[in-house]
Amino acid sequence: MPISFHNADHPYRCPQRRLIKAWLTDVVQSHRKIVGDVSIVFCTDAYLLTINRDHLKHDYYTDIITFDYCEGPSVSGELYISIDRVKDNANTHKQLFKNELKRVVVHGVLHLLGYMDKSKADQTQMTHLENKWLTTFNTLNA
Repeated sequence: MPISFHNADHPYRCPQRRLIKAWLTDVVQSHRKIVGDVSIVFCTDAYLLTINRDHLKHDYYTDIITFDYCEGPSVSGELYISIDRVKDNANTHKQLFKNELKRVVVHGVLHLLGYMDKSKADQTQMTHLENKWLTTFNTLNA
């Protein structure tokens, strides 16, 4: 399957990989697109901060950085996810780690589908879509 999981400098092993791949494929196909190569890379805060500084010229921690390699109907890219940041965000928002991680993963895929989150309206739409797809995942997994 073209969606794959990798580790940069963090040993996290994602459970339910097959189910997550199928779920993300549904997200992409619901937008009348096809899944190309999507790499989900788990890393530490320090690793992602270096990427943020080197590639985006931002000097702050973030939970995800998405590199978009989409061409035509094919959705491809790299999602770099800081496990440290996801854990902190889960605690801050009083969420389970596994739910926060799925939110971040689908957030990255939504970016690959063209959704942005710079404006307040875009953030509202992104949160709505994240919630919709998290509910769909939970329904599939019930």
